[in-house]
Amino acid sequence: MQKELSKRPSNDLSNLVIRFSGDSGDGMQLTGMQFSDTSAMMGNDIATFPNYPAEIRAPQGSKYGVSGFQVQISDKDIFSPGDELDLLVAMNPAALKANIGDLAPGKTLLVDSDAFSEKFLKKSGYRSNPLEDGSLDAYRLIAVPMTKNTQKALEDFDMDRKAKFRSKNMYTLGIVYWMYGRDLDHTIEFLEQKFEKKPLIKEANQLVLRAGNIYAQNLELIATHYQVRPASLEKGHYRIIRGSQAIAWGLVAAAQKAEMELFFGSYPITPASDILNELVKYPELSVKAFQAEDEIAAVSSAIGSSFAGDLGVTSTSGPGLALKGEAIGLAMMIELPLVIINAQRGGPSTGMPTKTEQSDLLQALYGRNGESPIIVVAAHSPSHCFDMAFEAARLSIEHMTPVLLLSDGFIGNGSEPWLIKKLEDLPTIRKNVAQDPENWTPYTRDKDTLVRQWAVPGMKGFEHRVGGLEKHEKTGNVNMVPLNHEAMTKIRAEKVKRVENNIPALRVHGVQSGPLLVVGWGGTFGALFTACKEIREEGQEIAHAHFDYINPFPKNSAEVFSAFKTILVCELNAGQLVKQFRSSFPKMNFIQYNKIQGLPFTNGELKNKFMSILSSGEDL
Repeated sequence: MQKELSKRPSNDLSNLVIRFSGDSGDGMQLTGMQFSDTSAMMGNDIATFPNYPAEIRAPQGSKYGVSGFQVQISDKDIFSPGDELDLLVAMNPAALKANIGDLAPGKTLLVDSDAFSEKFLKKSGYRSNPLEDGSLDAYRLIAVPMTKNTQKALEDFDMDRKAKFRSKNMYTLGIVYWMYGRDLDHTIEFLEQKFEKKPLIKEANQLVLRAGNIYAQNLELIATHYQVRPASLEKGHYRIIRGSQAIAWGLVAAAQKAEMELFFGSYPITPASDILNELVKYPELSVKAFQAEDEIAAVSSAIGSSFAGDLGVTSTSGPGLALKGEAIGLAMMIELPLVIINAQRGGPSTGMPTKTEQSDLLQALYGRNGESPIIVVAAHSPSHCFDMAFEAARLSIEHMTPVLLLSDGFIGNGSEPWLIKKLEDLPTIRKNVAQDPENWTPYTRDKDTLVRQWAVPGMKGFEHRVGGLEKHEKTGNVNMVPLNHEAMTKIRAEKVKRVENNIPALRVHGVQSGPLLVVGWGGTFGALFTACKEIREEGQEIAHAHFDYINPFPKNSAEVFSAFKTILVCELNAGQLVKQFRSSFPKMNFIQYNKIQGLPFTNGELKNKFMSILSSGEDL
């Protein structure tokens, strides 16, 4: 194959953006992941965006059932899955209809021509066949009878027609591998392992992968050989990691560093379930994973485990966080470590379970009865999920209070290269364990941090009670004296406020003062960082600051804001963080830019907005 490739004209690309799209049963997520993993193995930097349909078992061939996987690969550091598609793979008319608007004229379109039957054209809203009516003339159309070719390649296999049909995605992947000079070896090995106990399925998929590759080679589907060279990344051992997987690993690393057992009490909910699915794999690392009967049982079991001396963790999404509210308030009141992971999705209520949104910030900050301040932090990329899961556990243990880590569907399902960390290189986690029973009371506090000492059952001389009724500020006994309640309320709030002394300062990317500071939080980081960087490269003064710590804010936040004329806060909601800014920093000039579509920001729309502000001072 490599000899054939070398005969074609070669064209090096700095980056490549591909979207695989098809019916939810077409295996587009697996196809996209294999292309991503193979590219990473070849040294490229990658960023991915899986986009799942929200409907369960949508009618086959309908737009409601379209599933997509977008990946950008590059020869340099990248921070988003890209905007402008170089290749759109559409496995049926519905996938074409749903995605063609994102493909610029002159770019490449690869379709399964067998899927463009009258039945599926009608289902997707086409009045005529776009492969024949000239409506796709602006694109480099490659129409391949993938279904028929797959069936033909497997004609000697003792498999039913439907089983053969499910291998079609590997045929497609073989074609795309040839188009962009990717090796087959990684995927062949993947199939070897995945279907080790199903040899017929393994052989069928491997054969079809090669068949698609040979078909593309023999017909020379594109005239030029495109290559994306390896990226110049920091030296070290890398692996591809998904955000949810990174959260699980960060929690395990924190428990190991703190020399504690990890208890994970959770209830399945999209898109947080993958964290539970990952953690159950590691009992040998002292992980105890418990699938509870509901959200309340899940968080309550985690609180119980913390009382017993474990690192208690629970995970959920917005609807489940609402159910956990009272129990989180309990953990805040009795001042025990508890990590809550909230993988955000579109809301309200059940909302859009498979779509991303920064929907729950105000819920994270205020979604409990009474005065219940807790630490709130956010991860901003798939690999960063590891760091912030570790950090959430560290802050919770060191400050004896719940920490809520906000992730979202975009970064939780997305993936990128991750530089593998050594446990000895991770920060120390200091447990504030009670030592002196003679001078100890449950709410005796450190004078600087206001953190109480941790005593667990079985420690002689440290017997005490905890519960949901207000406590005396020293003894921990039930006490509802008005002044005591007010004092305890203020102490708990001040304890969280003083966490600002134990978190990093806010970092500004770009100019340190000027006309415009772009601010974001969570999974918007990649798009905001990239858009600001490209605008600076065009000669404009613009800066970007990203808030990984939201309660409390970094101590230098006001100082950073005061250096800029205008502060634009970009969020995938109606404006939740900007409300906090306007309340906390009333003298600053905040404007906002919001998107509530279940989709991440694109680089193009952000650049257009930033340039309009820089050129005209436009305000929303």
